[in-house]
Amino acid sequence: MNVDRAVLALAGTIVLLSVLLGVLLSPWWLALTAFVGLNLLQSSVTGSCPAAVVLRRFGVSSGCAFR
Repeated sequence: MNVDRAVLALAGTIVLLSVLLGVLLSPWWLALTAFVGLNLLQSSVTGSCPAAVVLRRFGVSSGCAFR
């Protein structure tokens, strides 16, 4: 698995988890979904993703989407 796929898997997991928590516990958890969406939008514009930086430090191989 490379960084590109790991970032998408991480974002999808966080979105699904926050929606579940928003439905079961509190609608305030949906703010986490909004944060992930904004981060994905920022990453698509700048080509830089904080999660990709962290994943690379953990030894995940680089992909072609993130610097």
